Amino acid sequence: MATLILSDGTRFTGDAFGASFDKAQDDTFGSGEVVFNTGMVGYPESLTDPSYRGQILTFTYPLIGNYGVPSEEKNEYGFARNLESEAVHVRGVIVGQLSEAYSHHNAVSSLHNWLEHHKVPGITGIDTRALTKKLREHGVMLGRIVQDDNATLSSSRGDIADPNLQNLVAEVSCREVKTYEPKDQPVSATVACFDCGMKNNILRSFLKRGVRVHRLPWNFDLAGSDLQYDAVFVSNGPGDPKMCKETIAQIKLAVEKQIPTFGICLGNQLLALAIGGDTYKLKYGHRGANQPCIEIGEDGEPTQKCIITSQNHGFAVDEKTLPQGWYTWFKNANDGTNEGIKHESGKFFSVQFHPEATPGPEDANYLFDNFIDLIK
Repeated sequence: MATLILSDGTRFTGDAFGASFDKAQDDTFGSGEVVFNTGMVGYPESLTDPSYRGQILTFTYPLIGNYGVPSEEKNEYGFARNLESEAVHVRGVIVGQLSEAYSHHNAVSSLHNWLEHHKVPGITGIDTRALTKKLREHGVMLGRIVQDDNATLSSSRGDIADPNLQNLVAEVSCREVKTYEPKDQPVSATVACFDCGMKNNILRSFLKRGVRVHRLPWNFDLAGSDLQYDAVFVSNGPGDPKMCKETIAQIKLAVEKQIPTFGICLGNQLLALAIGGDTYKLKYGHRGANQPCIEIGEDGEPTQKCIITSQNHGFAVDEKTLPQGWYTWFKNANDGTNEGIKHESGKFFSVQFHPEATPGPEDANYLFDNFIDLIK
């Protein structure tokens, strides 16, 4: 048996799976910020998304694990062919019902064995609907998965450190510059990509379009380097965007130098901060593969275009703080929050959702083509 304890003392008891609790490496084992994802599929991609760093992920879809997990083999560029990074970044997994058997032509492991290998604990058999309703009413909460029936948060390895108070981007970013050359086609453009926790499908999306990618650490001094590039890209990533002061400074310089700049997810928040805007923490965030976003015109009025998007973020841009010359590009149709910003020149833009998908719909995939057309 295992129990999820929330910061207000609420307890949900179920069965343990994944990593054994006697294999706990440190105080972060099974502890973090409890969030939920509404996607019906895509759990291998979500669990390897660096944006989930420091979080315990609850899947609202009741049955998880039925199609197993694909192999961790590398592609010709040296990164995972089937997954979104080379690690599982969550600190715990919560599901209503775990499928012990799996069936898929691409699967090589069960979810249980995969999490056990990556030393990540899970809990199954709890009422995930009740947990999700609580998180929607209260907002995201700190929590811990334990095996001691009498445990409390404070008695079980001490109080949980809020992951949003840590620089999580520094944990998931690459450590050195790496350049990827597109295969079997001429180079159409060269993009300097700040890796703040970049999903692998962002790399795939650029490379299959003939774009050479310079993958940069989050704090790389691009302005002071002799790197040759045509445009700047800022990736997704975990945590509070205000922790990334070095990245923000580099984006600000890129905008001042009129270098085309595109941001995704955390990149949207970082671009907003770089131009003098502000960000704030959402009550429970947007995590799933079914978020509708309405495109907004330069006049501030909604257009007739709505796309369904994949999302994973806990912070948002305060669009009231955008400076002159900038406007809201997309809005979330559910709650009206900002989903993208754009400069009137068309040279600088970003979106809060994931046009590269994996998991989720590919409605917004055209944004990569728009960016490359802008560079050309």
